[in-house]
Amino acid sequence: MSTLPRIGFIGLGAMGEPMARSLRRNGFSVSAAVYRRREALERLRADGVDEAADYASLAQACDVVILCVPDAPQVEEALFGAHGVAAGAHAGLVVIDMSTISPVASRSFAERLAPLGVEFVDAPVSGGPTRAASGTLTIMVGSKPEVFARVESVLRGMGTPTLLGGIGMGETVKLVNQIIIANTMIANVEALSFAKLAGADLDAVRAVIGTATGSNYVLEQWLPKTWLSGTFEGGFAMDLLRKDVAAALDAARSMTMALPLSGLAYQIYTARSAEGDGALDYSAVAKSYERTDGDQGV
Repeated sequence: MSTLPRIGFIGLGAMGEPMARSLRRNGFSVSAAVYRRREALERLRADGVDEAADYASLAQACDVVILCVPDAPQVEEALFGAHGVAAGAHAGLVVIDMSTISPVASRSFAERLAPLGVEFVDAPVSGGPTRAASGTLTIMVGSKPEVFARVESVLRGMGTPTLLGGIGMGETVKLVNQIIIANTMIANVEALSFAKLAGADLDAVRAVIGTATGSNYVLEQWLPKTWLSGTFEGGFAMDLLRKDVAAALDAARSMTMALPLSGLAYQIYTARSAEGDGALDYSAVAKSYERTDGDQGV
């Protein structure tokens, strides 16, 4: 008889579906309840994922419940809404939230679950759907050490987890990553738009900067697959990044800290989203640098 914990999964979107499939591939028993649409669950049933009637019954039947939903309101709904996890919770249950939300919200959820005997782990990820499918995600974990020890094997079924501190620290470190990529993207498109308008060859610029102190992942790996290849489809949706930057700003306010660059970045992405580009890759912020006098810049 298997001694692996029974896993419940909530949120079978672009990340959640391959993450649940990776857990099955690694031998875990996985059940899921429909979050918005059932197409993903139907595909996963072919891989041996069971269906639960609702989140409460999922919690009753499982040792660990994983959430991978868009934002804190959806975590709130899944945990404490009608027929939510809390309604079926039992002492010893562990909830792992792999969404990217404010660490302030993570700590609040943990406090509300504690009287039920439920442990909470925040474990946001980085790597996108491709690495979710291969089970090689970077997983940033905030947890009590003893709870992390209980669920480490589960997390390793989806990638490489690193315990970074107490509850909320996983989200904090994930937001560090999001602050960096949000600001770095704007710096890259602004600099390359400047280079293009000055008449420089962008391939030559990228080759040189790739060996200089301005070298960065967005310039070398991300932009060639998106903006510089003429597409903003796929990638990482601008509105998701805006949500993450907003979470960082919320956490900073709780520490009475200013994040002026991130605040400006949020406004720049918001202005672009208002133009209808929120579902596009966040490199679509480059559209803000297009010329309106007949020269369209890059």
